[in-house]
Amino acid sequence: MRKIVPLLILVLVLSACGPSGRTRSSLYPGMYEEHPVTLLVMPPINNTTKVEAKELLYTSISRPLAEAGYYVISPSLAMAVLRQESAYDAELFLDKPLRQFHDFFGADAVVFSVIETWAKRLNGIQTKIRYIIKSTVTDQVLFDRTCDLYLDLSVNSNTDPDKKQSLLAVLIDVAAGAINTALTDNIEAARKANYYIFQDLPVGKYDDLYMKDQDFAADPKDVSRTVK
Repeated sequence: MRKIVPLLILVLVLSACGPSGRTRSSLYPGMYEEHPVTLLVMPPINNTTKVEAKELLYTSISRPLAEAGYYVISPSLAMAVLRQESAYDAELFLDKPLRQFHDFFGADAVVFSVIETWAKRLNGIQTKIRYIIKSTVTDQVLFDRTCDLYLDLSVNSNTDPDKKQSLLAVLIDVAAGAINTALTDNIEAARKANYYIFQDLPVGKYDDLYMKDQDFAADPKDVSRTVK
């Protein structure tokens, strides 16, 4: 009996870490070492032909970070200052020392985002976004994750699931899906991607689980999802 109890405890610990043993602390140790509190969100780096993707994404990044327990500098204030200081193009700073953002904004870390894909598909929206959080003190990358997300906006027809769809039913589905895609705000795709990106982010100082979530199981560094 004495041997069984320690064995059960070990099994529970391993289960909590997930089948792969990935935890938040193993993937993002820098977040626990540097304890960033204040975050500055930079305008997204847009590598697509969809010009409006930059603005669409920028408006949706701060909320999940604030909900995770971080103090996020006002995006509107940050944008105004960055434009005034000719620092709107985030790609100019991604691989450069970031101390100036610590001195000017009081930011402990800077949040970069890179839009690799943002495209309207037949029945949905495909996005691929990478997020990088870098320390303004050590320039260390504290968090780096990519989400390849397809937002499925297709509409199911009322045909019998046990029968093959007729050509008319297929065309109706395609048309309805296209209309739905056209009417759906692209910001929903960004919000979904943000959710999957930041769900494993170590929580900040203003969350009750601060410094208590090191052993939480974590998904792979790069994730791919199809969501409705």
